[in-house]
Amino acid sequence: MAHQYVLILDFGGQYNQLIARRVRECNVYCEVKPYKTSIEEIKKLNPTGIIFTGGPNSAYDENAPKVDPEIFNLGIPVLGLCYGCQLMAQTLGGNVKNADAKEFGKTETNFNTDSLLFKGLSDKGITWMSHNDFIDVLPEGFTSVAHTADCPVAAMENVEKKFYGMQYHPEVNHTENGTIMLKNFLYEVCGCVGDWNMENYAQTAINDIREKVKDGKVLLALSGGVDSSVAAALLSKAVGNQLTCIFVDHGLMRKNEGDEVEAAFADWDINFIRVNAGEQFLGKLAGVDDPETKRKIIGEEFIRVFEAEAKKIGAVDFLVQGTIYPDVIESGAGDAAVIKSHHNVGGLPDYVDFKEIIEPLRLLFKDEVRQLGIELGLSEKLVWRQPFPGPGLAIRIIGEITQEKIDILQDADYIFREEIALTGLDKDIHQYFAVLTSMRSVGVMGDGRTYDYTLALRGVTTTDFMTADFARIPYDLLAKISSRIVNEVKCINRIVYDVTTKPPSTIEWE
Repeated sequence: MAHQYVLILDFGGQYNQLIARRVRECNVYCEVKPYKTSIEEIKKLNPTGIIFTGGPNSAYDENAPKVDPEIFNLGIPVLGLCYGCQLMAQTLGGNVKNADAKEFGKTETNFNTDSLLFKGLSDKGITWMSHNDFIDVLPEGFTSVAHTADCPVAAMENVEKKFYGMQYHPEVNHTENGTIMLKNFLYEVCGCVGDWNMENYAQTAINDIREKVKDGKVLLALSGGVDSSVAAALLSKAVGNQLTCIFVDHGLMRKNEGDEVEAAFADWDINFIRVNAGEQFLGKLAGVDDPETKRKIIGEEFIRVFEAEAKKIGAVDFLVQGTIYPDVIESGAGDAAVIKSHHNVGGLPDYVDFKEIIEPLRLLFKDEVRQLGIELGLSEKLVWRQPFPGPGLAIRIIGEITQEKIDILQDADYIFREEIALTGLDKDIHQYFAVLTSMRSVGVMGDGRTYDYTLALRGVTTTDFMTADFARIPYDLLAKISSRIVNEVKCINRIVYDVTTKPPSTIEWE
């Protein structure tokens, strides 16, 4: 794509994908790559700027992640954050050592506003610190441009070479004006012009798809969720009736959802096929309780169903999936940890009987996918539809999956979502659902002893689905939901509400 590019080198920090979100919010395109990315590849990428992320290591440890020093000879501006800042200092001849006074959380910080990083900002503010080490000797040519009571180098710069570092995390909301600081680096230092937007992406993606597909036939895995629906709209505009959308009902949908998905696409000018494969999926999942194994089984079965349907259609060249960037990141890349294998990424089998898999949303975050959907003319109802994972209820049932458990969870989840919608909170809570846990506990109903399942309710607010806070659902509403579920759904005698954020948890339980 003909736009400026910022490279983010990943050193294993917990906020790394949030850095990418903040950069894109500044209308600058970026990608996260492993810190081991070679100098040759970096030259090919031709980035306008490079950002080193944070990480859990100490820059002076022998086995800590390093960077090829040649990166500082490319003439490209570099910004180091937290560990990335310390690594830059250590690599360029400065010194990093363990601090007597550690800094974690909100910290009052003093800024030198002559620095381009802090252009237009106050000389004092709150930053989010998270470090055991500090820079006690600056590299030659560097000056400190921010400090705290315990950290003499909270930010540093070498103006001549356009090297900058921040000891804190500007990407998190706790750092006041953090996004402005990142934008100052992008625009004032790197010379970015802000050429990343959905209108440009949509037209470029359509042209790229046409060039790749030519006169080939395309099969799209349509779940009815936001991602696959936007992918369907994009492919429809690109290749028209060369596209066939297959909706696989794996029997793990929410209550009545299979029929709702079919109805939603009834008026679309596309080839739509529904495959009811519930028994097939349930048979493959019988006796399986490990979440990673569940995801991989479902990923493989999806592919096998698509292959079978493709043979009925006739030679199909391409398979399209609605994979988005968080799916790729959480499934692991390079040295990055595998958080969970998404069925359409890490869950794919080794052999796939298609010429190529097309993933036109692979580099977009969830909110960008929604923007693209609006740009393509999709209805707001469809674009803002409640997210639902590809593996469906399989990862919302902890442990082995049975038809009885599916029925229980469908009924309980339906009540939860119905009550949230009736109060109008569905516009404020970005994702909410029920989880059937494997835990059973003693209860009493009708003066009799019960030993039934515990149901967990989960509601989160988020913008990008890479980080999330738990939704503050009113107690009275939770009480009503709990009462309805216990009274109307069999085999549940206890309700709990999940009050953890992401991180440290993920949004889904499995």
